[in-house]
Amino acid sequence: MIVRTTDEITGTDRDVSNEENTWRSKRIVLGGDKVGFSFYETTIPAGTENEFHYANHIEAVWLVKGKGTLRDLDNDTEYPLAAGSMYLLNGHEKHQVICEEEMVMLCVFNPPVTGREVHDENGVYPLITED
Repeated sequence: MIVRTTDEITGTDRDVSNEENTWRSKRIVLGGDKVGFSFYETTIPAGTENEFHYANHIEAVWLVKGKGTLRDLDNDTEYPLAAGSMYLLNGHEKHQVICEEEMVMLCVFNPPVTGREVHDENGVYPLITED
């Protein structure tokens, strides 16, 4: 059994932000936990826009706080987001998250991420596996 709190993750190598501080992820479950998925709490500040493309992972996102817009850049479609919204990137869609009110999201990745991934210039995480 694994029990963790976001308080104990805060300020550790599991608490990650990008250089621009337009998102912050507290990585609660990672590939090294050997459970077949990874699980994050991600916070996005109001007034920011982020572009992502998970070409090697499926991501499910559940918005628990905040408001914004999800823009599917592959299909030129926009979706309003508010607390209670969920989106699933099952087609590896390149997408943009436009944040109107601070967003807190719970995110699941499959295959699991290790925590060592860094978004490349296209917003993609490389596929890194645990030994």
